[in-house]
Formats: sequence, C-alpha cells, structure tokens
Amino acid sequence: MRAAFRGLAGVAGLLLLWELFGRSELVPPGYLPPPSVVLVSLVNLVLDGKFVFDVIATVLAWAIALGIATAVAVPLGLVLGSAPAVRRATRTVVELLRPIPSVALIPLVIILFGGGPEAKIVLAVYASVWPILFNTIYALDELDPLLVDTARVFGTSRPRVLATVALPSAAPFVMTGIRTSAAIALIVVVSTELLAGSALGLGQFILTAGSGGGQMDLVLAGTVVAGLVGYLVNAGFEWVQRRYFAWGARAEEPA
Repeated sequence: MRAAFRGLAGVAGLLLLWELFGRSELVPPGYLPPPSVVLVSLVNLVLDGKFVFDVIATVLAWAIALGIATAVAVPLGLVLGSAPAVRRATRTVVELLRPIPSVALIPLVIILFGGGPEAKIVLAVYASVWPILFNTIYALDELDPLLVDTARVFGTSRPRVLATVALPSAAPFVMTGIRTSAAIALIVVVSTELLAGSALGLGQFILTAGSGGGQMDLVLAGTVVAGLVGYLVNAGFEWVQRRYFAWGARAEEPA
C-alpha cells in the first residue's frame, strides 16, 4: 500500500506540473494542452467507437506478435542452449540480425506483406523475439548439469529432458524475456502504425490527429492511452512473474 501511495503521489505531482506548465505562458497556446483538457478529450474518445477499435487493433496486433515471438524463441532457445555445436554455427547469423532496427525493415516488410496488420505484426515479432531467445539460452547456461545427468540415468530422452527439466528450470528467465519483449512489441506496433500507416491503430490515430492543426489534445490523449496500455501490460506480466515464478528469484539469491 505504501508503494502504491508513492506511485500515485508521483503521478499526481506529474499531472500538477503538467497542468501548471500547460496553463502558463512558457509555451504557446495549444502546443501543450493541460491534462484537464486532455482528460475531457480522452473521455470523448472512449465514447467514440472508432477510437475503441483503434485501441483493439493495436492490442490485438501486439498480442499476436508476442505470442508468435514466444512460440518461436522458446523452442529455438532450448535448441541453441542445449546444442553447443548448433549455437556456434548460428552465432554469426544471430549477431548479424539482432542489431538491425525494426523500423529500418519497414520498406522491405511493406513490399513483402503490404501495409496491412501483417506488417506491424511481422516487425513486432522480429523485434521481440531476441530478448526471449537470449534469456532462454542464458537460462540453460545456468542449468545444473546434475539435473540433466540424473534424468538421463533414468533413460529420459533428450526432447523430454528439454521439456521436463530444462524448460521448468529456465521458466523464470523466459518470463523475464517475455516481459521485456511485451514492451518492445507494443512500441514497435505503435511505431509502425505511426510511420508506415495503417487502417486502424493507436499510431494511425496519433498520426491523423497530429496532421490537423489545433488537435494536440487528441494527440496527447492517444499517447496517454498508449502509455496506459503499456503500463497495464507490464503490471500484468510483473504480477504473473511474482505469483508463479517467484521461486526462481529466491533460487538465485545467495545462501
């Protein structure tokens, strides 16, 4: 409760400074609407069905991208983390692809997939797959060899060892990677909607609102909603991590 109170106090302080700054003469009128104005615009937008569809489109694309990235990165990480020869053979390719910014691939993705929701999903998958992949690989590096040897003594096959021994041991690290990738995927989805254009989405709404004069309240309202979605996503994954994977954090603490 004390931590929650401090968090609310910080938000209240930020809104107060924003209100004072927005109503002062330090910025030209209309450049930075105060939160009281943005809140009214936000309520009106929530009552507008089209804006709700924009939010749903962004969240749906984010969820699909994160699900695909997890489904790809976890098995691939298990393979690379458990097979040193494969890991060494693919290291150059992985290290070459990983630093490429997702936004730099927007023209190529649009040519291949068009400007529909597929483009932002593909780019979000590309950006969010890396934290999950490397967290899975590094988790297997920390796996106790005694656990693997014991499973093999009892005749457990290699795939079953990965599924019943390696994956549960790596689960806290994998969850950390998923939580990081969740934020990255949301950023990439909104950025792609903003830069590449889209029929629906928060990024497209912000772009459309920003292209018209005197609509900074709508721009900020859309930005606030994007921030709220990101906060809720992170808080949800943080709760899941504390609720179901807290044992991983305790196991890492020194005795």
